[in-house]
Amino acid sequence: MKPDDDVCLCFHVSQRKVCAYLKREQPKVASQLTECLGAGTGCGWCVPFLEQLHRQWASGDEPGLLVPAAGYAARRSDYKASRKSDNTPDVDASTND
Repeated sequence: MKPDDDVCLCFHVSQRKVCAYLKREQPKVASQLTECLGAGTGCGWCVPFLEQLHRQWASGDEPGLLVPAAGYAARRSDYKASRKSDNTPDVDASTND
């Protein structure tokens, strides 16, 4: 995923915006990322990805998602269509699509 690709597709919050928010606001917990333009408060698809970005940042790593943007959007469409609790996104599935 490139920096300007949206992590939160509901509210069009890019990975760049989330990373800038992490650096600027230094949230103590991942749930505080909802204050970044509402990220994670729509359909819920991006929550595991936001949590991953927060974990990376908190551990001192440069945050970034290794999932292809096209596959990410397609998997979110499937997620929204099914809305099953067992359809939690796999944040490490960089080559599944």
